Amino acid sequence: MLKSFVGDVASFVLLAFPALFSIINPLGGAFIFLAATRRMSQPIRTRLARQVAIYSFFLLNISMLIGAVVLRIFGISIPVLRVAGGIVIALSAWKMLNAPDDTEERGAAVQEAGDRDVERMAFYPLTMPVTTGPGTISVAIALGIGETADRKPLLFAVQALLTTSLICLLVYFLYKSSSRISQAVGSTGTTIIAKLSAFLLFCIGIQVLWTGIAELVGSLPAH
Repeated sequence: MLKSFVGDVASFVLLAFPALFSIINPLGGAFIFLAATRRMSQPIRTRLARQVAIYSFFLLNISMLIGAVVLRIFGISIPVLRVAGGIVIALSAWKMLNAPDDTEERGAAVQEAGDRDVERMAFYPLTMPVTTGPGTISVAIALGIGETADRKPLLFAVQALLTTSLICLLVYFLYKSSSRISQAVGSTGTTIIAKLSAFLLFCIGIQVLWTGIAELVGSLPAH
């Protein structure tokens, strides 16, 4: 019994973790996180990283455990969610690609931000949509829909909690260490990686959008 339970948990984690990791991309997100918090002190950056990890943990678990129920209540299909998520991700990434590297105006605004602004920044935009945007939520919901149909609720809860805990711990440590990672690659390397990460995020948004459109077109009745 225990061996089967552990095997089921491990098989789900091996499936779900790479799927979530590929779309969250915590390493690339760490450079985007650093770019948004460059003028902040390390203690504030660490607190923000912890808040982002906590918010991401709850968003992922809510999406995996009850996301399918919420979609059914509002009559929203997975393809529509992917289309909307892809648009939001692509627009956010496009803004990051065209944003200035580090202007004095932005630096002064961040420097003067109070605790309330920092808390608000932790959820938007650092959690939504940079870390766990609509594309990630759609993947989490799809994993939940695919697994809850033929699995016990307790087993799936353990699977979801373990997977999201591993992802969010990785997010926390990479975001927290973003300054050290930046120092290791240098300022020029940081700028290049940040722009490349934003471009990859834009590509992910287009891919999510295209997948949703293809599913919607495929669902149309043939004449």
